[in-house]
Amino acid sequence: MPVSKGARCSIAAVIVVLTFSGCSNLSRWVHNCFKVGPNYVEPCAPVADEWVDHANPSVVSSPAQDQCWWTIFNDPDLNRLIDSAYRQNLNLQVAAARITEARARRSIAVGNLFPQSQQAVSNYAHAQVSKNLGLPIPNTVDIYADGFNASWELDFWGRYRRTIESTSANRDAAIEDYGNALVLLLSNVAANYIQYRTFEQRLAYARENVIILRKSADLAQSRFDAGTTTELDLRQANASVAQTQATIPPLEAGKRMATNQLSVLMGMPVSDLAQQLQPASIPIAPVEVAVGIPADLLRRRPDVRRAEKLVAAQSAQIGIAEADYYPRLAVNGFIGYVANDFNILFSSSSFTAFVMPSLQWNILNYGRIKNNVTAQEALLQVSTLQYQQTVLDAGREVEDALVQFIQAQQQTRFLEQTVTELRRAVQISQDQFQGGITDFNRVYTNQSQLVIQQDQLGTARGNIALYLVQVYKAIGGGWDSWCQGYGMPELLPIETSIETVPQSPAVE
Repeated sequence: MPVSKGARCSIAAVIVVLTFSGCSNLSRWVHNCFKVGPNYVEPCAPVADEWVDHANPSVVSSPAQDQCWWTIFNDPDLNRLIDSAYRQNLNLQVAAARITEARARRSIAVGNLFPQSQQAVSNYAHAQVSKNLGLPIPNTVDIYADGFNASWELDFWGRYRRTIESTSANRDAAIEDYGNALVLLLSNVAANYIQYRTFEQRLAYARENVIILRKSADLAQSRFDAGTTTELDLRQANASVAQTQATIPPLEAGKRMATNQLSVLMGMPVSDLAQQLQPASIPIAPVEVAVGIPADLLRRRPDVRRAEKLVAAQSAQIGIAEADYYPRLAVNGFIGYVANDFNILFSSSSFTAFVMPSLQWNILNYGRIKNNVTAQEALLQVSTLQYQQTVLDAGREVEDALVQFIQAQQQTRFLEQTVTELRRAVQISQDQFQGGITDFNRVYTNQSQLVIQQDQLGTARGNIALYLVQVYKAIGGGWDSWCQGYGMPELLPIETSIETVPQSPAVE
C-alpha cells in the first residue's frame, strides 16, 4: 500500500525533529519507552538510624504491632466507639469519595490513548445558489451524509502516557489520604474517650475532696462554736470547700466537650453520650510500646506515602510539558455515505471514506514552552522538599510522643507517692487539729496540696494513655486494620440517615 504524501511529510518532520534534538534526547526518548521527560526516581528521605530513646526499656524497636492498636486498652466502650466512628464518620466518607474521583480521572486519561474524538454523524444540507453567477452547477443543492468520523492524535512523544502516570500517582495519593484520614480518626476517637475518662476521674477526686473538706469545715465550726478555735480557722475551712467546689464546673464542661467531639467523630448530632458510657476508670496503657525503626515510617505513615506519590505525579508533568516542544501527529477520518438524494444515500455507490493525516507544531512558542517546563521542574523540586519535610515531621512526632509517654509514666509514679504521703499528712493534721495540738492552717495547707496533687495525678494517668495514642498515631498505626479486613466503607446515599448507617461490606 503506497504511503500518502501527507504521511510522508509527517514522517519526514519527525525525523527532522529527532535529528536536531540531539543524540542524548533521542537516546532518552527510546530508553523511556518512547516518552519524553524524566522517568520518576524516588527521592531520598532523611531518616535517623535509631530513636533517641531506643535504649529505654519502654521503647521496643521490634516491628510495631499496631493493627487494631486500641484493643490494648481492653475497653469495650472504646472499641464500640471506634467501630461506630469508622462506619459513620463523614470525613472518612469524603476521603473515600476522593478515591472514586481519582480513579475516574485516571480512566479518562487512559481513554485518550484511543481516538480522542469519535462521533456518529447524520447531516443534511440544502443550498440555493444564485442563478446570476454563471456557474456550471445546479441552482439547488441537497446533500445527505451519514457515517462516523474520528480524530486520533498519536501518543508519539508520550504525552498521554505521562498523563496516565500522573493521574495514577494522584489516585494512589488519594488512597493514602484515606489511610491518613483513618489514622487521624482512630487517634481522635481514642484521645477524646481517654480525655472523657480523665475528666471523670478528676471529678471523682474533686467530689471526694469536697466531702473530706466539708467534714473539716464542720469540725472547725464545732470548735469555733465551742470557743476553742478562732474565726480565721473557720473561714479557711469554708474557703477550702468553696475553692475545691469551684474546680468542678470546668471539669464538667471538659467532660461534656469530649462527648460532643465524640458525637461529631461518629457522624451524628451532638448528644450526651454519658448516658451510654457507664463510669469507668482511665484506660490503662502497657509500660512498653513496639515502634520499629525510623525507616519504617516511609512505608507505615500514609501521609508520608501520599507526599511521595505527589512527587511521582509532578515528575510526570515535566514530560507532559516537554511534549509541547515536538509536533503533534494526528489522523482524522470519515467513513459513511454521502449523496444528493436520500433515496440513494445508502447505496454502494454513495459510500465515502477519507483519511487526513495532520501535523501541528508550535514552532514559535518555544519561550513559553521552555518556561512551562521550568515551572514544572520547580514544582517537582517543591514536591520533593515537601516530601522530605513530611518525613522529618513524622520522625519528630514519634520522638515527641515517645518522650512524653516515658516521662508521663515517671511523673505518675512520683505523683502517686506524693498523694499517698499527703493523704497521711491530712489525716495526722486533722487529728492534731481536733485534739487542739495545732491550728487549722496546717490542715488547710495539707488538704489544699492534696486536692492539687490528686488532680495532677488524674491528669498524668490520662496522659500516659493519651501519649501512647499519640505514639500509635505518629507511626501511622491503624490505617491497615480495615484495609486488610473489612476494606473501605461503602459510600452512603445522601438521603441516608446517620442513625441508620448500615454495616458496610468489604470493597476493593
